[in-house]
Amino acid sequence: MNRRNLLLKMELRSDPETLCAVRGAVAQLTERLGFSEPECRAVVLGVDEALTNIIRHAYAGHPDRPIEVHFRRIQASLCGKNGEALEIVLEDRGKNVDRAKLCGRALEDVKPGGLGLHFIRESMDALEFRRRVGRNQLRLVKFLPKPDPPAGS
Repeated sequence: MNRRNLLLKMELRSDPETLCAVRGAVAQLTERLGFSEPECRAVVLGVDEALTNIIRHAYAGHPDRPIEVHFRRIQASLCGKNGEALEIVLEDRGKNVDRAKLCGRALEDVKPGGLGLHFIRESMDALEFRRRVGRNQLRLVKFLPKPDPPAGS
């Protein structure tokens, strides 16, 4: 992973009590990167949901397992859109995820839980999952806001 564009690296345990500190750090980072308040909230929600899924599903609620989160500024090209983006990679050593179950449930199926993946997809421009060398990696990408052009141009 390219360290040059690294904005923030977090090493944490799969304890749900750490999520409050992570939310605060992500909120500050996204604000500093120029995201609007609704976009900041969306990115915070996406990261929070992803970490909750790791804790709940990959680690079956065990509070002492390692999770790494890397935040980078990258150049991205996705679905015909190009520009600078925030890349967030969450990595755990939990059990292998069944990709068939990564589709989430339908919004019409009204019941508690199960919408985390929907929220993550809604808040990000791209989501990729892969398993490498015994680790689950979830890559989230959110395009940075374009700066306003100078006045008079």
